[in-house]
Amino acid sequence: MKKVLVVGGANGIGLSVATALAKRDECQKVYIVDRSLIPEDNHNDKFEYYQFDLSGSDYSIFDEFVDIDTLMITAGFGKLALFKDLDESYIIDSVNINTIAVMRIIHHFYDRLQSSEDFYCGVMVSIAGFMSSPFFSVYGASKAALKIFIESINVELEKEGTDNRILNISPGSIKGTSFNHGKTDISQTSLLANEIIEHLANKDDLFIPEYDKVFKYVLERYHADFREEGRHSYEYKVKSGRLK
Repeated sequence: MKKVLVVGGANGIGLSVATALAKRDECQKVYIVDRSLIPEDNHNDKFEYYQFDLSGSDYSIFDEFVDIDTLMITAGFGKLALFKDLDESYIIDSVNINTIAVMRIIHHFYDRLQSSEDFYCGVMVSIAGFMSSPFFSVYGASKAALKIFIESINVELEKEGTDNRILNISPGSIKGTSFNHGKTDISQTSLLANEIIEHLANKDDLFIPEYDKVFKYVLERYHADFREEGRHSYEYKVKSGRLK
C-alpha cells in the first residue's frame, strides 16, 4: 500500500486509518478527500488533502488519482432517531452519501479492481446493515444496500479472475469517532485502524470487529427471531444514553 486514497479521511476512523497507513515505511502518500478540514494536530507530511463534498454531482475529481493502489471509503453519517422524526431531506442525503456516493466512487476505480495488479479497497459499512435497527431505520437501510452491493461486486470480481476484493468493514458503535456528534480521538481508534489495514492487505471481503465476542450472538438471535431482536435493539438503544 504505497499510495492511498481515503475518502472521508479528515476525521473519525478515516483519519485513524490514514494516520496508521502514513506511519508505515512502504506508504509514500495518503490522499485525503473530505468536505471537512484535517485538524491541525493531525497533519502528516505524507497527507495530501482535497476538499470535496460528496453531495455534489461532479465526481471527476476521482479520476485524478491515477497512481493509487489502495482505496478506503469511510465517509458517511447517521443519527439515532425515530423515522417519524426525520426530515425528508435527511432521507435523501443519507442514501446519497452512505450508498450512492460509495457506488459512484468505486465505479471510477473499477478498472483497477478488476485488473491483475494488486488493488486494495475497503468500505466502512455497519453492523446495522445486517439486521433491523430501530432508531437507525434509514441509516441501516442505506448500509444494507451497500452490503448487498459489495457482496455482488465481489462475486463479479471473482468471476473476472482477479484476486482483488472490496472489504466490507461492519462495526457496531465505535468510540473515539465523530459519528453521531462524537469527537475524534485517534488514541481510541488506532487498534481498530490497524486491524482494518491487515484485513485490507489480506484482501478479505468481510470484517466485523468483535464478531466472536458480540456480534456472532446478536446475528444468531436476529436470524432466529428478527422481530424479537428488533424489540431488543429498540430497548437497548433507549437505555444506552446515546439518544439526544
